[in-house]
Amino acid sequence: MTVSAEWPASRLLKMRRICGYGAAIAVTPYLLIKIAWTFGLFLPTEQMGDPSWRAINAATAVIAAIGILLALAFCRPWGERLPTWLVALPVWMGTGLLVPLLLLAPVLGPAAMSRDMEAGTAYFWAYEQIFVMVSLVGVGICLPLALAGYAKARWPEALGGSTGSGELPGQTRQLQITLARLVAVGCILLGVIKTFWAVGGTLGIDKAMLDGRDVWWHMLTLSTGVWSFAGAWGLLILTSRRGSQRFLPPMAAAWISSGMLFSYNLFSSIHPDAQSAPEYPLARVLTTEAGIVLGVMMGMIILLVLHDRRYARLGRSY
Repeated sequence: MTVSAEWPASRLLKMRRICGYGAAIAVTPYLLIKIAWTFGLFLPTEQMGDPSWRAINAATAVIAAIGILLALAFCRPWGERLPTWLVALPVWMGTGLLVPLLLLAPVLGPAAMSRDMEAGTAYFWAYEQIFVMVSLVGVGICLPLALAGYAKARWPEALGGSTGSGELPGQTRQLQITLARLVAVGCILLGVIKTFWAVGGTLGIDKAMLDGRDVWWHMLTLSTGVWSFAGAWGLLILTSRRGSQRFLPPMAAAWISSGMLFSYNLFSSIHPDAQSAPEYPLARVLTTEAGIVLGVMMGMIILLVLHDRRYARLGRSY
């Protein structure tokens, strides 16, 4: 009996270690090249020497360094002693960035190469995009698996069980339902707009910038729309507890969607290419800010859900 109980735990720890170290190794080349570009070394184009681009590279280098630290935290004993917020916040943003990118990598990699070549990038450096994509795919696969093992050991209520839980005095379920319905409406509206643009709709698009809608723009716009719909579904299931008996699928959908909407739209708002976006400035600002706000609100609702589940699991009110 003891052996059978310990075996799954040992397998879980082994998976955490393999995936944690694998993620750290995968993201290291990406970190090194971003550091080099930040200091103006080995730049593919002259444009990337601009202060705005170097600031972006510096920011992504910091994110990559945090990713390495998180990967190590997931597979080492000291990681379980870190404050919850210090782990949850970068993980929320990281999974929001990496999981959607992982699904789009087979298309975005070649599209990025083509775009760089059209911009006059040297033939050798065009293949840097494939290098970066391979690095991100590696961490996109390994980091969530390491996270799953880490979360199962530290926060079992975040992954396992059913959507239903015991009602305890003081729970915030009614607040969750109200907020989730409002946020879901916003996500659906954003999803409709983004999907409309992705399939070729021109309402809200500057007619003079129609040619600027390349494959990269279409895929990222479609991804935002799809994840907006997924987030709305996940939130409604988590708060209403109807439509799915398993907790993990709607939790994963809401978690990734909220992180994606916040991270991608925040990055889009500070990206140096924002001036060349095909959307009218007002349409771009409204959809970008809406994505950031919706992502934050979804994250807050998820915290309320997990908070109630934890107290229900412990069998006490608050």
